[in-house]
Amino acid sequence: MQIILMHSRFTQAKSVTLSTRHVVYAVIGFVILMALSGALMATLTLRLASADLPILRNILPATTSSPLSGDLNAKDRYVKENLTAMAVKLGEMQAQLMRLDALGERVQGLAGVKPEEFNFKESPGRGGPEITAAPSQELNIAELQAALDAFQKDVDHRSDYLNVVETNLMGFKIQSKLLPTIQPVNVAYNASGFGWRLDPFTGHNAFHEGIDFPAPTGTPIVAAAGGVVIAAEFHPQFGNMIEIDHGGELITRYAHTSKVYVKLGDIVKRGQHIADIGSTGRSTGSHLHFEVRIKDVPQDPNKFLTAGANQAKLAALKQK
Repeated sequence: MQIILMHSRFTQAKSVTLSTRHVVYAVIGFVILMALSGALMATLTLRLASADLPILRNILPATTSSPLSGDLNAKDRYVKENLTAMAVKLGEMQAQLMRLDALGERVQGLAGVKPEEFNFKESPGRGGPEITAAPSQELNIAELQAALDAFQKDVDHRSDYLNVVETNLMGFKIQSKLLPTIQPVNVAYNASGFGWRLDPFTGHNAFHEGIDFPAPTGTPIVAAAGGVVIAAEFHPQFGNMIEIDHGGELITRYAHTSKVYVKLGDIVKRGQHIADIGSTGRSTGSHLHFEVRIKDVPQDPNKFLTAGANQAKLAALKQK
């Protein structure tokens, strides 16, 4: 092959003769140059990738990263995300346990259990022999998450259960306060009991619908239970009379009083001073005529007062 070179600076044309060997050398040199350039670019790319440049991460495809490093990063993200979720759930459960402790203390108080017998602020003692025959198994993240979920459900169920128990105990406590179980006058005996007797005015056999508590005029009379005053008036037979409605069609009647300290519609508390003993109405002397009526049917007040005395004795024994 002959190549003719012409230029204005040349006085005459020059010619270069290339043989087949020259062409082969030129091609081999070009191939070597391209291989060296590729190796240089690959080396430069790997060094830049190890530097973890953000701009390079955006340019290079994801396949340039090592598969092993990608797996490790994915595992780290998985562990961090699960730990964050479990930490949030643990915080919620701690708040629920604090609420359960407060609820348990209220239920304990309503049930009359001594604080030292069931202390919610202290962890219960636990123990036992160490069993080393079976190999110990560590929980993985999935099993730990499942255990937390199960514990969360258990806490929710116990919270619902304690709420129901508290509601029932509160209802029983309110109901017990609405029953006439405390003696309305502080005296040691009654002069006339419930049932048939000889009438003190006529001497005929008559049914006595209450209990008579003799005491000096002016002796305080207290409400045998909480309720609403439905009568505070003068009655020809009962004199100055008070009637208190305790709900459930149960009322108590306080008769022959000298002074009345409540009026119609007042809400009275258990043990509240409502009147003083007197001898008004059909009476032979100063005393309190006390009645308990359910659906306007007279009941023996001693049944309620005896139950109240037994409850007081039981409460005193629990405090010792």
